[in-house]
Amino acid sequence: MLTHTKIFLLFLVTLFSFVPFPTPAPSSGPEYTANGQLKLPENYREWVYLSTGFDMSYSPAMQGMDHHMFDNVFVNPESYKYFVENGTWPDKTMLVLEVRGAEGKGSINQKGNYQGTERMGLEVHVKDEARFPGKWAFFGFDDNKTAEMVPVKAQCYSCHSANGAVDTTFVQFYPTMLPIAKSKGTLSSSYQKEAAGSK
Repeated sequence: MLTHTKIFLLFLVTLFSFVPFPTPAPSSGPEYTANGQLKLPENYREWVYLSTGFDMSYSPAMQGMDHHMFDNVFVNPESYKYFVENGTWPDKTMLVLEVRGAEGKGSINQKGNYQGTERMGLEVHVKDEARFPGKWAFFGFDDNKTAEMVPVKAQCYSCHSANGAVDTTFVQFYPTMLPIAKSKGTLSSSYQKEAAGSK
């Protein structure tokens, strides 16, 4: 014969067997192949959007381009949350730079530019302290699902090291992140000198 306690326990077991428990969100940190190539984070457009630049170039040699470009920057959600709280990037941060061509004529557009559907380039900047001697590494994707690390002798490393506003990254171009870094006191000394000199 079932007692009230047993009936109640049976009710709880039955109830919880139908209640779905939330599954933890998958991590959006870097994943590598067996030979050390970075796997493309294919859902990066679901990450946090940081900024878009138009025809940006850090080299005077790029001034003669015969086309216009937009570059969109996204960061994995965990790293964004950490930056908001601390003003710097945690280990396993991934910043994605997506390049798209600018279109001027299409549909009802009469002036200005909008982003084309074709992706012209994709670069990922990864912070993985145990894997990379300089903590950060660059990976350039074409149309492949994996990419080899850009050699450390490439100019992008020295440029980011010398000019990055926060932890070798160009936070100075991310309008919602720069004020956070200022308030947290995490801006690099080189960037602060540059910013002071431009006033």
